[in-house]
Amino acid sequence: MAGKDRRAMADVPAGAGSPLESALHRRDSGVIGMVARAVAAGEVMLAYQPVMQARPPHDTGFYEGLIRVLDPTGRVIPARDFITVVEETELGRELDCAALRLGLKALEGNAKLRLSINMSARSIGYKAWRRILERFLARDAHIGERLILEMSEASVMRVPELVADFIDDLRPLGIAFALDDFGSGDIAMRHFRQLLFDAVKIDAQFVRGIDRDADTAMLARALIAMARSLDLAVIAEAVETRGEAETLATLGVDCLQGYLFGAPTVRPPWLKPTNEAAA
Repeated sequence: MAGKDRRAMADVPAGAGSPLESALHRRDSGVIGMVARAVAAGEVMLAYQPVMQARPPHDTGFYEGLIRVLDPTGRVIPARDFITVVEETELGRELDCAALRLGLKALEGNAKLRLSINMSARSIGYKAWRRILERFLARDAHIGERLILEMSEASVMRVPELVADFIDDLRPLGIAFALDDFGSGDIAMRHFRQLLFDAVKIDAQFVRGIDRDADTAMLARALIAMARSLDLAVIAEAVETRGEAETLATLGVDCLQGYLFGAPTVRPPWLKPTNEAAA
């Protein structure tokens, strides 16, 4: 072994692994630190994206509230940049709590709003999350009727029995449930039938270019048929072109969500007049 190689190995701390592993560890530690700082400082917010009816009159069916944090420079950081790093940590549970609290506050302030909020199945037994829900329901027992809870397929399939009990427990409160990223993994049909979701959101890979790709259309049609067999509403996410929207509507999708209809914004329509007046 060359001397410079021995010196390079000597510079790597014991247990640090390869240089790539060390770099990934430093990156993840930085992300966790950024999110922890934002949560501690209360610099967490929701960005709202409309979910549109696929058929006339093409009204807004509801909005999805997407978690965001501020970095030390004040930039709004989307969930895709941090959620996979923190999802399995305590911070993931705290973010779910923050999303629920912000979402319920928005519902409380706008009686016409219907809103979906993301959560991980890992937060089902998290006492702080349940206390937030109970506190808002104590003030308005009907607020749950305008709340949709979204859980990803991957999250649900880790603990399907627990999710089934959770849905049964909260359904009397009027809360609806949506399975996100539908089709992205190997969902067990026996669990899918037992879970009793109200809606599914077709994963983006079965949406992009669907008007130009027969294979994508075929797979989307199969997913829609599966959902329809269980009387589930079908939502397509990541819709970016008019051609995609028209094809999905033809295939029987109920709602469409994506940049074609509007990007997520921290200044939703129901808040803009107040903000502009303040300016």
